[in-house]
Amino acid sequence: MILPPIITVSQLYKRYPSSATDALKGIDLEVGHGEIFGLLGPNAAGKTTFFSILCGLVKPTSGTVYIDGKSIENDMEAIKKKMGVVPQDIALYPTLSGRDNLLFFGRMYGLKPSELKPRVDALLDLFGFDENRNQAVNKYSGGMKRRINLLGGMLHEPNILLLDEPTVGVDVQSRRAMMEHLKDWNENKESTIIYTSHHMEQAQQFCHKVAIVDEGIIVAKGKPNELIKEHDCNSLEEVFIKLTGKKLRD
Repeated sequence: MILPPIITVSQLYKRYPSSATDALKGIDLEVGHGEIFGLLGPNAAGKTTFFSILCGLVKPTSGTVYIDGKSIENDMEAIKKKMGVVPQDIALYPTLSGRDNLLFFGRMYGLKPSELKPRVDALLDLFGFDENRNQAVNKYSGGMKRRINLLGGMLHEPNILLLDEPTVGVDVQSRRAMMEHLKDWNENKESTIIYTSHHMEQAQQFCHKVAIVDEGIIVAKGKPNELIKEHDCNSLEEVFIKLTGKKLRD
């Protein structure tokens, strides 16, 4: 059975009160159940605005967004229960341990203690936290903080996971471990992942489909390999540069 898209975006516009131009200019997008969908673009392209609208942090100026059949305008609270968010900024309590941070987030999600503690410990094992799971987060390296930040968004096993630059600033080993786990999790849980990144090679390998956004407009969307072929390029990074230009962005 073919399921309808889990996310449907139609003619989405956003203009901030302090701006003379739209941050988003009529975005149309569909994301299928269980897809890993990459949202790619240079700085100030509109990615953060779009991501913030999906999270319910920013209201659109016009247009519609349906997530799992529910409107973000009327049903955002119900949508949030099925959604996990991993922000680019580290969202952890620095004086609590990694384990205590996850236990706190799990209680916020309403997980029962009988399932929460085993799940937290299993995830910490999987991500290489031994005795350091009980150290304060402010003693962690950047990569360790990123891994705990990621686990905090995945803990309640959401149907939809929003990842905003989840591996920024981490070493190659940590980045590979995180992305491999996310791939396995996507396959095993059939969870949909929306992913923003500046790592084009990583996006090419990780995403089933991508949309390239520039100046509030989707300039290309599709499977990475199909976009590479369509634009006569050798990589997704070449496609990205071809469509968004070489000009440096702030």
